[in-house]
Amino acid sequence: MQAGFPHTVMQVTPALQVGGVERTTIEIAEALAAAGGRCVVVSRGGRLERELARTGAELVRLPVDSKNPLVMLANVRRLRDLAQSRQVRILHARSRAPAWSTLAAARSLGLPLVTTYHGVYSAQSPWKRFYNSIMARGDIVIANSHFTKAHILQTYEVDPGRVPVIPRGVDVKRFDPKAVSPERIAALREAWHVPNDCQRSLVLLPARLSRWKGHGLLIEAAARVEARQPGRLRLILVGAVDDSAYHSELQRLAFARGLGNLVSLVGHVEDMPAALMLADLAVFPSIRAEAFGRGAIEAQAMQRPVIASDLGGMAETIAPGETGLLCTAGDVAGLAAAMESILAMSDAQKAAMGAAGRARVMALFCETRLKSATLDVYRGLINKASG
Repeated sequence: MQAGFPHTVMQVTPALQVGGVERTTIEIAEALAAAGGRCVVVSRGGRLERELARTGAELVRLPVDSKNPLVMLANVRRLRDLAQSRQVRILHARSRAPAWSTLAAARSLGLPLVTTYHGVYSAQSPWKRFYNSIMARGDIVIANSHFTKAHILQTYEVDPGRVPVIPRGVDVKRFDPKAVSPERIAALREAWHVPNDCQRSLVLLPARLSRWKGHGLLIEAAARVEARQPGRLRLILVGAVDDSAYHSELQRLAFARGLGNLVSLVGHVEDMPAALMLADLAVFPSIRAEAFGRGAIEAQAMQRPVIASDLGGMAETIAPGETGLLCTAGDVAGLAAAMESILAMSDAQKAAMGAAGRARVMALFCETRLKSATLDVYRGLINKASG
């Protein structure tokens, strides 16, 4: 990574829970510290506060997640005063509600504003389209995939030169098969009640329990595989529960399709590298386009074959036939066939696919590329402001 960035950047992030916005906020805080700069993070806070603190960044807790117009207006003054007191050179907003306050603060101080499109926002009304438009008003608008950039340019009148594509990155030191001890894998195997002599292939879907992530689709596809090849697989659904009713629905579906105890819903897992090492295959059957889809590159970094829906940014992360397979979204038969295709591979073929996946991540989706490219954006804005 390039060195030499002796400036302060303020990142404004709604919360510090688990998610791509939060993870990228922390990664850029790390990059700024490594380059000799300083990072101030303004957020409601959350479970990742301790991890942020390890980067040396300053956390200032403000209600920037609020959509209350009066709170958003008060946040303008708070952000402006904070930026002045910390001698901030660039403001970086990562979500819509805080971006409105951050834009006003940046303009009042004559400072550059960066926004990052972490998701593709739907707009069912002119008002919602206007509300979303704040994310396209930065001096630089970072898109996390080419799919996201295309959406921005189709939706708003934005100079394409203001919209660089900077994919999200993976910490390839953490997500490295060589870094995961057998003890960590054994601990998860015991927690998930997977026998040591289990002959079934373990298929992992790592995603929070939201309907559009396609958990039900995977269960339906697995039932078809099991009907044709009894004793072939077992499903592990990893992710925080967004909807308890959906959780119960998935359990009922598994029993209705004859899978019974072959589907485990294990909730949130901290040690995702070990979870991926325990799996034989990672599947991402989303039925709605994702702006990026970090899970697929984490799985490939761990040298696991992947299957994903041919939608949105996730389709950019997989080289079909080389690092995994893409399927038509919502196609149960196609997903079942893809699973059978990979599970039928020899160990050598699956190892070759896994190795190709890690090599692709190292070349295109490494965390250091995200950091370096973002710091280059900051440098460009400061150089421009300096004339």
